[in-house]
Amino acid sequence: MLQSDVAMKPSHRTRFAPSPTGFLHLGHVVSACHARDMAGPAGEFLIRIEDIDRTRCRPAFEQATLEDLDWLGIRTGLPIRRQSDHLADYRATLDALRARGLVYPCTCTRTDVMRHGCETAPDGSMVYPGICRDPAHRVEDRPPVWRLDMGRALDLVGEPGWLEEGSGRVASRAAAFGDVVLGRRDSGVSYHLCVTHDDAQQGIDLVTRGMDLFAATSVHRVLQRLCGWPEPAYAHHQLVCDADGRKLSKRDGAAGIRTLRETGVDPQTILTDARALYSGGYVNG
Repeated sequence: MLQSDVAMKPSHRTRFAPSPTGFLHLGHVVSACHARDMAGPAGEFLIRIEDIDRTRCRPAFEQATLEDLDWLGIRTGLPIRRQSDHLADYRATLDALRARGLVYPCTCTRTDVMRHGCETAPDGSMVYPGICRDPAHRVEDRPPVWRLDMGRALDLVGEPGWLEEGSGRVASRAAAFGDVVLGRRDSGVSYHLCVTHDDAQQGIDLVTRGMDLFAATSVHRVLQRLCGWPEPAYAHHQLVCDADGRKLSKRDGAAGIRTLRETGVDPQTILTDARALYSGGYVNG
């Protein structure tokens, strides 16, 4: 490739952020390749381990994930960030939102939400009906989660959209999510809070991930505005699906890269397949 060609290609700081809850499979490789390719020849590609789920994340899965990525040649020259090493930082961010009156404690159970909720958020989750906005409805001896008061948040920052690679500006639907959880009972923090915090701290200017997280970007943009974090651009790739049209999942036993390695598949073959998949829309495996 000529030096002039490299200079003409856009350069970004991107990341691949797996959760070590199982072995790496082809869907993950698609995301990793997409992120690395979108960084561009002169950009930076980071790897982040998102391991705040203490119940499902395992050090053995993290080690296996990093070994499989290395075997595939998907590496970073920068330090690997592990979210479990930064819980105090996330909690400090939550404390700052709490001090501004933007989050409130909620003692409702999932059963309570299912019983009283009747709306569905853009990502398919149940919209919280706001029961614990009234302190009288909170159960004193039950550990709370902490929810973003979406109404108050939107009064401050409006409905911030985002720039989607290849599509232009996308309108936000944050209000349709209701009061999302920012602080879970187990770890004290949540995915929404941690991922936006890390993208800001790591200087990610192009967030690359699957279309299953497209809708959640509305929530993340609200948090970025509230916390004064930079606005990145986004590039959501299509999902790799099984023969029944379902997203490949570790829970459903999607074939792992480790298994393919044991059968003698060449890493370049896997990388070629992965690039073909993320550029070709929804695919049945």
